[in-house]
Amino acid sequence: MSVVSEIKCAKCDRKYSGVRSRCPFCGERITGRGKHNDKTDRFRLKMLISVMIMCVFVIGAGVLLFTTPVPEVEPPPQAQTPLRPGTPDDTDIVSLPGNNPVSPSPDPEPPEDPLPEPDPEPVVRHVIITYNGRENKDFTARVGERVDLKVTLVPDGIEEEVIWESSNESIFQVVALNTAGTSARVTAVGRGTATVTASVGEVVAETIVRVR
Repeated sequence: MSVVSEIKCAKCDRKYSGVRSRCPFCGERITGRGKHNDKTDRFRLKMLISVMIMCVFVIGAGVLLFTTPVPEVEPPPQAQTPLRPGTPDDTDIVSLPGNNPVSPSPDPEPPEDPLPEPDPEPVVRHVIITYNGRENKDFTARVGERVDLKVTLVPDGIEEEVIWESSNESIFQVVALNTAGTSARVTAVGRGTATVTASVGEVVAETIVRVR
């Protein structure tokens, strides 16, 4: 159903749109309400015109609202407490007798890297008695014969004093040939069997000596 209804011309009896003020056919002006034009049609026309005017007003207000720049509001200035006469400001350095001005503490120095711990000193694990470059745990000698023995310390490169001993000096005697005791001389003095030992601390090596 159309919002604007048609009306019938009172002169030529033809229908045309109710928005016209004259009949497009005969030119007759609308007098009064015209034919077939009731109150509802007039009310709808007024409502349509009112809605259109209101839309134009709302659109214009919205455009004006979004295009108008908003003025920036400056914050109110902070009140400053006036300095009393003779009071130094923050830029002054106050130095009173007997008082030193406070100075900023220096930045702490980064901690130094800890020194590496020294390697533990090597410890003798084995003592080996050798004769002519080979390990010897049992050898035979004649009375009056002299036999030179040496020791090898494990691990190699340890400088420790080696102590030599004879279990029976009536059969043979042993003496170190150097200060470190890495070599010694066995002298057979009587028939029998005895044991020669070479020790570094609690690490001991033994070799049986048989004198004929």
